[in-house]
Amino acid sequence: MQTAQSSRNLEQQAKRSDVVSAYSGQYLTLRLGDEDYAIDIMRVQEIRSYEEPTKMANSPSFIKGVVNLRGVIVPIVDLRMKLNISKVEYNEFTVVIVLKLRGTVIGAVVDAVSDVVNLDATMIKDAPQFESAIDARFILGLATVGERMLIVMNMEALLSNAEMGMVASV
Repeated sequence: MQTAQSSRNLEQQAKRSDVVSAYSGQYLTLRLGDEDYAIDIMRVQEIRSYEEPTKMANSPSFIKGVVNLRGVIVPIVDLRMKLNISKVEYNEFTVVIVLKLRGTVIGAVVDAVSDVVNLDATMIKDAPQFESAIDARFILGLATVGERMLIVMNMEALLSNAEMGMVASV
C-alpha cells in the first residue's frame, strides 16, 4: 500500500520531469562569480554591453536602475546581488542580457556570456538541496557539458514580478 507521502513524492517527481522536459533545448551559458550558469535562449532578446542605468528610488538593492531600450523602460537587475553571490567589479566583459519573461522585458547584469549549448532532459540532473543563498525554486538542475558543470536557472521564477517587488502592469 502506498502512503500519502510517497504518493506526493511521485507527483513531485512527475511534475519535475515535465518541467525539465519543457526546458530541453538551447541555453545561453554565462558566468556569475566563479560559477557557470545556463538560461533558456528562447527568453533572451539581446545581449548588450553594460551601461550605468538611471537609479530608481525605493527599489530593491539588486535593481541597479532602469535604461531606455528603444522606447521601452527596462529594469536592470544585478544577478550576483539577486543570488547573494559575492560582488565582482564591473569590467569590459560585464554585459546585460535583455530577457523577455511573461511579457515583461528585464535586463540581467552578468560577468560574461560564454556560448550556446544544447541540453535535453537526460542531461539536466536534480541539484542537491542545501541551505544556501540561492533559493531552490530558481534552479532547474545541473548539467555537465564537457568539463563544465552548468547550473540551469529558472529565469521565470527568479525574475518574476513578485520576486522583483514589481506590480504587474495591466
